[in-house]
Amino acid sequence: MKSLLIPAALLAAFTIAITPATATTLPAGTVKNIVLVHGAWANASSWNNVARVLKRKGYHVTAVTIPLTSLAADAAATKAVIDAQDGPTVLVGHSWAGFVIGEVGNDPKVDALVYVSAFAPEKGESIASLSASGSPTKGVQAIRPDDKGFLYLDKAAFPTVFGQDLPTSESEALANTQLPINHTSFDEPATVAAWHTKPSWFVVSDKDLILDPSSQKFFANRIKATTTIVEGGHDTLIAFPNQVAAAIEAASHGAKL
Repeated sequence: MKSLLIPAALLAAFTIAITPATATTLPAGTVKNIVLVHGAWANASSWNNVARVLKRKGYHVTAVTIPLTSLAADAAATKAVIDAQDGPTVLVGHSWAGFVIGEVGNDPKVDALVYVSAFAPEKGESIASLSASGSPTKGVQAIRPDDKGFLYLDKAAFPTVFGQDLPTSESEALANTQLPINHTSFDEPATVAAWHTKPSWFVVSDKDLILDPSSQKFFANRIKATTTIVEGGHDTLIAFPNQVAAAIEAASHGAKL
């Protein structure tokens, strides 16, 4: 495997809620609530294109803003959003957020998990331990520390290693708005692996330059996920929203089967 690397009162500060513009009736048995969690070097807006597809079909979609300060803090922010849902929920995580949804996915409101270009760790695993035996990807080689111990992607490399499927102007804009992650997060072990008890779906980005595709396929196979392979990079959630949304829809139907 290659290396790669809130309290209810504050809920509004941690979420972007996206609701349907028109009242669309979903099929009976569909899980209508979708909670989306972004990864490192992104923010909640990275889910906008996927959310737009889902809301047109009648889903209630909430994109969480996690602080990227620690696994515990990111899990707490996500748990607060799950608590606010009015029923069964599909929980979706991109990249680092695979750790996050694994931590909180045992919540009774969560009916299914969807991993998008993401880690799916076993209990006790960390990014550091998962990366120990492999060589760094191009994306990992582009990671830079700031003076506070947070890690970001080199802005010049960002369009190539993260936003490779997007117009250069869009990739450059994302590079300038990326949210860095605390370096200590990479050493934090997962304390829960919710995929053991919840049905899981996985979107593998087969041209990913940050989280190696072979690692993604390893995770998907290990958790026995229903898997979709997209010929995209780490920006699959932005550049290929229809394919990602389709996997989430499948989870919203399959969770009740």
